[in-house]
Amino acid sequence: MTKSRIDSAAAISVMDLFTIGIGPSSSHTVGPMRAALMFMDTLPTCPVRVQCELYGSLALTGRGHATDSAILLGLSGHSPENVDPDAIPAILQAIRDDGRIRAGSAHLDWVPFEEARDLVFRMGEFLEAHSNGMRFTAWLPGRDDPLVRDYYSIGGGAVLPGAIPADPDIPLGHNVVQPFPFSSGAELLAQGEATGLSIATLVLRNEGAWRAQGETEAFLDCVIDAMSASIDRGLKEEGLLPGGLKVRRRAKAIHNKLRLQGTSVGPAQIFEWVSLFALAVNEENAAGGRVVTAPTNGAAGVIPAVLHYYRRFVPGADREGERRFLLTTAAMGFLYKKRASISAAEMGCQGEVGVACSMAAAGLAAVLGGTNSQVENAAEIGMEHNLGLTCDPIGGLVQIPCIERNTMGAVKAINAAYLALQGDGRHIVSLDAVIETMRQTGEDMASRYKETSLGGLAVNVVEC
Repeated sequence: MTKSRIDSAAAISVMDLFTIGIGPSSSHTVGPMRAALMFMDTLPTCPVRVQCELYGSLALTGRGHATDSAILLGLSGHSPENVDPDAIPAILQAIRDDGRIRAGSAHLDWVPFEEARDLVFRMGEFLEAHSNGMRFTAWLPGRDDPLVRDYYSIGGGAVLPGAIPADPDIPLGHNVVQPFPFSSGAELLAQGEATGLSIATLVLRNEGAWRAQGETEAFLDCVIDAMSASIDRGLKEEGLLPGGLKVRRRAKAIHNKLRLQGTSVGPAQIFEWVSLFALAVNEENAAGGRVVTAPTNGAAGVIPAVLHYYRRFVPGADREGERRFLLTTAAMGFLYKKRASISAAEMGCQGEVGVACSMAAAGLAAVLGGTNSQVENAAEIGMEHNLGLTCDPIGGLVQIPCIERNTMGAVKAINAAYLALQGDGRHIVSLDAVIETMRQTGEDMASRYKETSLGGLAVNVVEC
């Protein structure tokens, strides 16, 4: 299978890395919804019939990741950014009851849709370019042959048409000229050394290639607020998560217990709060609520939890520091997307929780006053101790071990940041080396441990 790597020379924006969508999965829910909408909106006329075939990991774990629901929503003109999570059950029920969809975002006409016939899970079959493959077919009026197009969900909600991942001559990214381009950790440090700028400032200046600084800051504020909202909602909700495992939400009960401890908070209690923040986000994600891909939905709790740690427990924390935190995490995310992958179907969970841990560690080190070298060291530590982490969700649901795994990633990120700050930035293993090691480990990892539910906990724990 050909790996879909982002062109290292292509520019990536913070708006590509952080997107606001719905759970439970960026690659299996957000990406397929976008692909289905993209396909419908590119059709020259309203089809008389449409079909979607799911391949690879999308087929094997798609039902647990709500890929089937995402496809129906996308074909019906809904996007992850705009669909109301509370309205989704009624939308899906209407489609299934009526046996038809309202075609694309223009909602111009009704199209018959029989889910058993028109949404096909190709178990054990893979498209060539990526393990998260989709094939859409549309039968158009007055045309003998159907129109067929492939799409790939490559992680973090990003979607590519079928020709791009397999074609090395077509770069993935934006063809813009950034003032301080970097494609490796070494280049990032060199840019900082040459300019005297922090990593966050370098990223902010690079974002100027697309938009004014005020627009970027407004976007960052939206992301910060969305992260906070996902924590707040997660702390209030209770009951069982959907999917059949009968996993009970724990965040509200834990929150109530921690609040009873009063305002005196020791080191142990701080980590309980951090774990709680991550737990709240990922329970909300598992329930199909609105979260931020950071950089994926399966790892959506790590960065918000560490950001909330900064806000609540670091003296002098402010909105400017929160923006600096996100800009720094984004720099690390760019490197993982360019030099490896953030798709669990390619890398295992080291590419999701591992990457989020690395990103969060860098962001925290930056807002705690770390130098660029210390920030890079924190990111390296965060990944080094997640190498080999498999993706083995029980029942294909983003619940066990995914929810608790985010709490571990958040705590580990804080540990990595403080450990890096104890040194002077010099270290033996570079961030580039650990990213390359992650890539090699992911490629060598057996496919049954990469978001297929064919190995690990997924087969060794009996579903209830």
